[in-house]
Amino acid sequence: MTDRYAHSRRLFERATRSIAAGVNSGIRKMEQPVPLYFSHGSGPRVWDVDGNEYIDFQIGQGALLYGHAPAGMAEAIGAQAKLGTHWAAQSELEIEVAERLQAMIPGAELVRFNNSATEAVLSALRLARAQTGRPLILKFEGAYHGWADEGLVGFAPPADKWGDAESPTRLHPSQGVIPEVLDTFVVCRWNDPEHLRRQVKKYRGQIAAIIFEPIMCNTCCMEPVPGLMETIRELCDHDGMLMIADETITGFRFGPGGAQKYLGFVPDLTILGKAIGGGVPFAALAGKVSAMQKIIDGAVVHAGTLNGNPLCLAASKWCLDHVLSLGDSHPRVATELGHKLMTGLRALADQHGIPLRPQGPGLVFHAVMLKPGAAEGPVNDYRDYAQRQDAPRWAHLRRCLLEDGVRAIERGLWFISLSHREADVDDALARAALSFERHARDWKPA
Repeated sequence: MTDRYAHSRRLFERATRSIAAGVNSGIRKMEQPVPLYFSHGSGPRVWDVDGNEYIDFQIGQGALLYGHAPAGMAEAIGAQAKLGTHWAAQSELEIEVAERLQAMIPGAELVRFNNSATEAVLSALRLARAQTGRPLILKFEGAYHGWADEGLVGFAPPADKWGDAESPTRLHPSQGVIPEVLDTFVVCRWNDPEHLRRQVKKYRGQIAAIIFEPIMCNTCCMEPVPGLMETIRELCDHDGMLMIADETITGFRFGPGGAQKYLGFVPDLTILGKAIGGGVPFAALAGKVSAMQKIIDGAVVHAGTLNGNPLCLAASKWCLDHVLSLGDSHPRVATELGHKLMTGLRALADQHGIPLRPQGPGLVFHAVMLKPGAAEGPVNDYRDYAQRQDAPRWAHLRRCLLEDGVRAIERGLWFISLSHREADVDDALARAALSFERHARDWKPA
């Protein structure tokens, strides 16, 4: 049988001789049967080096909100490249981008630029501790806030190390972490406002900030229960903590104002990444003047050689203008397409007796694959997800989809880009029909 990934296999084997583990981000090694190598993309489609075409719902781990290689963005980057790629100094572009963010994001009175959302998270947590004079950060179990020592505390702990329900573990998934970092966090269960209140009361006067994804996209795409955002805002105001919204994924995906406008709250600090640069390494820390004061007066160090470089700024300006140009159609159109795809996938699953239960707001959603005997209904927190998700079975279905030219993220996340059209969703479902049939026939539980 012909190996449809032969060229990718050869390149990966070659890469292992010069690149540690053969990849430049550990998560990329998860892809089966081999980490794929790509040659080009256009809109919602991408082609690998073996010539296989995919309808892409991975979409650059969510960064390519505008699809692959949008012409206007390429022209903006190219024009700037002819003028200069980096000055380690100021340009008018950075003011133009900052002013756009001020007008778009409710909590963006001032901004600072970075090259990655991980950096912006670290800056936000440093700023919160300096602003309040307190040592602790409260985050939610299963939440991902970048790959640094602080961002991964309490992310995806194994069941035998969860800790009790009242005091979730502060475990970090990586070795080499500074041990004392773990002691600067309080971990709370997502979507449990009363548990949140108890944790804040327990550590009253010690917590500098509460950081959260408005919709926990990185883990099962769990939307907040009614009242959760209001509870976080109330507790922060009452106890003098900063409210930090990590909108790395949700920013601009849920409209020009991000998830904070979509859900109706205003944080003190906002992390913006992925879609703000449309695929270039660009991120921003935005916030109220009061929350940014320690940066203004120089008490908190925020630096970076490549911060606010003109190439990334040119790309971001195009991205923000594109979002603004869509007016009221965004996020409505992407949401409708996402719901159509979710409904179609569920129908195929029911047809073949496959326990796939897509959940999420549509324009981003997660493929929940229930274990045998697992309860029905929405997944609302990390432990529930870990207990109910049949990861091996999802991996098998994901492989079947890949072979039929439908690409989703290995951990089960699907993104709708602004370049997807109804015809792409119809095409994806037609291909998925073959994938679901093959999966139902070939899947053998271990």
